[in-house]
Amino acid sequence: MLLTHYLIISALLFAIGLFGVLFRTNALIVLMSLELMLNAVNLLFVAFSRFNMGMDGVIFVFFSITVAAAEVAVGLAIMVALFRRKGTLTISRFNELKN
Repeated sequence: MLLTHYLIISALLFAIGLFGVLFRTNALIVLMSLELMLNAVNLLFVAFSRFNMGMDGVIFVFFSITVAAAEVAVGLAIMVALFRRKGTLTISRFNELKN
């Protein structure tokens, strides 16, 4: 595969994730869309690392996956707490933190 193939796949994954973040109202789907965007960036890191014959991208991916795992743990805990309190995961219902 050429580098352009990886770039196209990564751009598509990032666009799907961005669409999910901007236009979906379920908090769980928004969190999954964020993970999709992070994985698109990880794919780019690995692709550039492979084509530059270096290990820099792989190290960035390692840190990115670590941050993503922590984000998911905290995000899911917040969502479980919000679901227990409100009974829904619709983002428009969580307006208590605005002010």
